[in-house]
Amino acid sequence: MSETTAPVTAASAPAGVVVAECATARGRRARIALRGLQVLLALFYAIPSALPKLIAHPSAAESFEKLGWGSAGMYTIGALELAGAVALLIPVLQSVAAMALSALMVGAFVVQVAVFDGQYAATPLILIVPLALIAWARRGHNADLVRLLRRRA
Repeated sequence: MSETTAPVTAASAPAGVVVAECATARGRRARIALRGLQVLLALFYAIPSALPKLIAHPSAAESFEKLGWGSAGMYTIGALELAGAVALLIPVLQSVAAMALSALMVGAFVVQVAVFDGQYAATPLILIVPLALIAWARRGHNADLVRLLRRRA
């Protein structure tokens, strides 16, 4: 006796059964959403965050003078934010960039609380959440980065 079975499709699958095609489509949508999030964060870090520091906008200059870091600190933070924004878009650097920007946001939170009385302290904390998601979701690229670095050494 031989049994013949029809292939399981999304329409014929019993409730609660995940079909490979559905999982693939869901995974594809998740990758697209994650990539969109990365682009949005890269745009945020490049334009409204890094640009005012790099062009020495008066509002940025005033904040860094209050910190006592002056223009050197302002340009350094602006360059780090811009580098992180670009690295968020480079596949092999995505996870590392998200971790580095998260560390920068921890520093921003501490500065907001210690120097600026917590006026905008929630912003860096809010930004850490999607950065942590990106760092975790793209963690597989870290092994690729290590291989590239070892090959160059």
